[in-house]
Amino acid sequence: MMRFLLMTFACGALFAQELPEWWKALPVLPHLESRFVQESDSAVFGKIRRTGRLQMSRGGRLRVAYDKGLLVVSDGKTLVQLDGGARTAQKSDLRTVAQETPLLRILLDPKALAEIYRAKALHTGTLTLEPLKPGLPKVEVEGQGRFLKKMTWTDPTGAKQVLELLDPKAPAYLPDSTYKIKVPEGTRWLP
Repeated sequence: MMRFLLMTFACGALFAQELPEWWKALPVLPHLESRFVQESDSAVFGKIRRTGRLQMSRGGRLRVAYDKGLLVVSDGKTLVQLDGGARTAQKSDLRTVAQETPLLRILLDPKALAEIYRAKALHTGTLTLEPLKPGLPKVEVEGQGRFLKKMTWTDPTGAKQVLELLDPKAPAYLPDSTYKIKVPEGTRWLP
């Protein structure tokens, strides 16, 4: 009887540590597209809710178009943020931004996460990403079916951040033009 209980416990522990299928699929998805809701709850700014569309492809290509104002586009080398309302833009090296914003790696290069986070499976199918380096936030990620569904973390200002993908899908094709940005003439470039 004791042997049965020990084997049951050992199998249960292994099963609890098994990473969910949606997490295993994330690094090999050629493309991902979804509408999203991003919520921030800050003592300073209160609750802010933004919506938009996210499109990404392997190789660090990303397009995040907020419904009101901000557009973020990466071609795999450079990340450009365009604020149409303020008529400003900022260009950054993608590797630098990914080092400064490790959560961006979940979207751009999930395989590289092992360098900065340890994924721990919870019995609910949720993962906790525990930072391996000081100063990084602990992140909770949830999936549904084959896809990442939700990320929750606390930013350096203490604001709780939630990014929820509303209708994730893996389109067969996203044109290269998705990851190109045309900055309107008269836009002021920020350093």
